[in-house]
Amino acid sequence: MGAKQENGDDKMDEKVKKYLRGEAANLEGLQDKKLKGQLAVREELYGKSAKAAAKIEKWLLPSEGGYLEAEGIEKTWRIKQESIVREVDILSSRNQYDIVLPELGPYTLDFTLNGRYMAAAGRKGHLAIVDMKTLNLIKEIQVRETVRDVVYLHNELFFAAAQKKYPYIYNRDGTELHCLKEHGAVLRLQFLKNHFLLASINKFGQLHYQDVTMGEMVGNFRTGLGRTDVMQVNPFNGVVALGHSSGTVTMWKPTSAVPLVKMLCHPGPVSSLAFHPNGHLMATSGKEKKIKIWDLRKFEVIQTLPGHANTLNFSQKGLLAAGTGSFVQILADFSGSQNYSRYMSHSMAKGYQVGKVLFRPYEDVLGIGHSMGWSSILIPGSGEPNFDSWVANPFETSKQRREKEVHSLLDKLPPETIMLDPTKVGTVRATRKKEKPTKEEREAEMEAAVEAAKDTVFKTKTKGRNKPSKRARKGKEIIDRAKRPFLEQRIEEQVSRKKQKTNMETEMPKSLQRFVR
Repeated sequence: MGAKQENGDDKMDEKVKKYLRGEAANLEGLQDKKLKGQLAVREELYGKSAKAAAKIEKWLLPSEGGYLEAEGIEKTWRIKQESIVREVDILSSRNQYDIVLPELGPYTLDFTLNGRYMAAAGRKGHLAIVDMKTLNLIKEIQVRETVRDVVYLHNELFFAAAQKKYPYIYNRDGTELHCLKEHGAVLRLQFLKNHFLLASINKFGQLHYQDVTMGEMVGNFRTGLGRTDVMQVNPFNGVVALGHSSGTVTMWKPTSAVPLVKMLCHPGPVSSLAFHPNGHLMATSGKEKKIKIWDLRKFEVIQTLPGHANTLNFSQKGLLAAGTGSFVQILADFSGSQNYSRYMSHSMAKGYQVGKVLFRPYEDVLGIGHSMGWSSILIPGSGEPNFDSWVANPFETSKQRREKEVHSLLDKLPPETIMLDPTKVGTVRATRKKEKPTKEEREAEMEAAVEAAKDTVFKTKTKGRNKPSKRARKGKEIIDRAKRPFLEQRIEEQVSRKKQKTNMETEMPKSLQRFVR
């Protein structure tokens, strides 16, 4: 009993350390008794709050994430899906399957924010909505034309499909609601959930932003870098990134006609890109068979990995999936130092060409859209184990969904809030350095000061001290005093200009000194 209690205390101490604000301050060296007492009370308060948070974690965060662990010389990437399915529970084993539809592929996928529903789109016009909990087919339609991409809007009731000529918006029953003709022949679609904006890139390299609440076209820009089908939204700040055939990645916002950032990532065309959920890491892959991990705070490469990827995707816990040909590879950063290494691998049946990989939120599942249908495999440790029902609830009822829709519309952010560093929103802008006044402004200021000095009213003094000559002399002194700071500033500028000129003369060769003005 005592050993169990000690073990429980050790676990509680570990949890408390996680919530503490570093080590406690050393108060022994303080001479001020009042300050010492105040800091001691504050430290005690920090300790109590950390203990309370550790106790609450037991109830609010009941599930813990886990990863595959190999024994001895065994490697995690050698473990097959069949071995994992045999060991997991029945509900989890149902998430490993293959749907084969060779006549309608290749397929692309999208999940809702809570991971409950999936929309699948086949290039030959097949659209399907699937409930991932029960694996029931909710609705499927055949649009009888090419479908290039599909994306869910704010919830499972609406989704957009990029078809041959225009993108269309459908409801859950497969009824066509809108035809967005202004977008043109769209190659890729993305939805910005906090701003209710549908972003698209068409085959002429035009980027469109449309507000789906009011139907207003917020932005329409020509990228000027040609056709591209590589497009991704940064979940941290809402910035849309495009990968181009020149090897550059450009980042856009709906209120700017020029890219916020234009960075050269690869010597050849960019084949895919993905953003980490924290928004600070970006993964790109190029045709030169290199995968690069970028730190977006410094815009520097922090790791370069060999290998090609037609599609990339980050999971909620930071795992990176890369798909090419009929092979899918999962990379993981276990050390927390942004050093990715091979974690798992999966080979599709021979001839299957992977088109898109997408992690399912709140589940250890990876969805794969390929040329022969779509598949689902188990990736332990990829999903967030504890969901926040106020953010995304996989078990939400229709009433909760309606309430959430109203709240999200009330909390909708304007397009102007999209920027590289969203933490600047709400901060006070720093005062700018005073710009140097022009010659006319300086003269106007001096004249105003002289006029103010002339209007000075003198006291009426005793006999003999109120002579007109004395009053005139005093008025002249006041005017000179008002002019003095302006004249001193002018002299300082002339002196600094002369010094600068002499420095340039000494630096330049004698033959060129006569050309200095």
